[in-house]
Amino acid sequence: MFDNLTEKFEGVIKKLRGHGKISEENIAETLREVRRVLLDADVNYKVTKQFIADIRERALGQDVLQSITPGQQFVKILNDELIKLMGETNTGITFAPTPPTVILVAGLQGSGKTTFTAKLSHHLKSKGKLPLMAAADIYRPAAIDQIEMLGNQTGIPVYIDRENDAVSIAKDAINYARKNARDVVIIDTAGRMHVDEKMMDEVASIRDAVDPNEILFVVDSMTGQDAVNTAKAFHDRLNFDGVVLTKLDGDTRGGAALSIRAVVEKPIKFVGIGERVDALEPFYPDRMASRILGMGDIVTLVEKAQHQVDEKKAQDLEKKMRKAEFTFEDFLDQLQQIKNMGPLSDVLSMIPGMSKMPNVKNVDDGELVRVEAIIKSMTPEERKKPQILNGTRRRRIAMGSGTTVQEVNRLIKQFNEMQKMMKSFSKGKGKGKMKTKDLMRGMGGGMRTPFG
Repeated sequence: MFDNLTEKFEGVIKKLRGHGKISEENIAETLREVRRVLLDADVNYKVTKQFIADIRERALGQDVLQSITPGQQFVKILNDELIKLMGETNTGITFAPTPPTVILVAGLQGSGKTTFTAKLSHHLKSKGKLPLMAAADIYRPAAIDQIEMLGNQTGIPVYIDRENDAVSIAKDAINYARKNARDVVIIDTAGRMHVDEKMMDEVASIRDAVDPNEILFVVDSMTGQDAVNTAKAFHDRLNFDGVVLTKLDGDTRGGAALSIRAVVEKPIKFVGIGERVDALEPFYPDRMASRILGMGDIVTLVEKAQHQVDEKKAQDLEKKMRKAEFTFEDFLDQLQQIKNMGPLSDVLSMIPGMSKMPNVKNVDDGELVRVEAIIKSMTPEERKKPQILNGTRRRRIAMGSGTTVQEVNRLIKQFNEMQKMMKSFSKGKGKGKMKTKDLMRGMGGGMRTPFG
């Protein structure tokens, strides 16, 4: 996420911190670099100009020029201004005082509206809501089939009418929700180009007919400056309430995220970070600014971990580790929880300082898949008693997992070292003597790890 932007900002900050003293001259030089970084990221020119002016005004104040840590002060200013640029606070969904809450989803063709509709439904369901999706895209081939499939996948009902027009479908879906105790209706509309007056008239007609509590504009973040221009055109017509940035996990330069709120003066509410239905995050400007500057996002990481980790399982695992009874079954369970948190490179990048580590951006998630395949190729007895894994069994496991005997051997060695380490600590041996390299050896065990 914003890897290129983060790398360039880190370069600018490193250069500034190299100066023993901050002067007007090197601040001006730094701001020229920041301006170049933003324009390269396809940030709106007027937004960039104002952003630089705001930083210059604060950076040339006495607090920075006379500070004993001027570099850190400048980074704080940069962080503060990025937060301000992206909206300062998280803005959630506005729910109706009397259900159902109606959410209208609009945007360009191919921006990911239907997938977002399912993701938002899944997100609200996890918060205790009872959503209903309405299939009001009657033009795109297979659009109704797609949202029906997503409904089956998430266990969320979809209102479908293959005969009526989009306005009638939206109105009927709300009536259906009232009769069936669904407290949120999310209407997936057809994708349209802002120059297509007929299609723009239709989405405006749906808005007028259902009077939604929220209109969300979905935009592909990889389109950069074009996303901002389109958002302005849609906003002029619909006066939407918030923006959703999709495909933020792709090769996005960051221009849309940094420009769109300043241009349309409406908050970014959600970001899509993958294809899975749970790959949706509420947008927090302060956390995003921290990620962009390479300072991690420990709060989101903790939230992801809390969401994925079963508390009872965690307590049981702790007891097993204390008694050195950790098995391959437990190892497999931990791997699956890590995978559910998203791409490993994204998870690692949320740890402060980790973005500066070499090869973090090139972490191979396939390594986890291979480890998982090896463990799943073991019998239940072998997972519980790895000591019975002789040469014949290891060859069978390698064939079953599509790996080599050497890779199976490395994993078993890794596991044995972890067990030995747990056993020594459960007996109180070596207390306070564990070094970082010992921990990494226990966890890495000769398998190819992200950092070599």
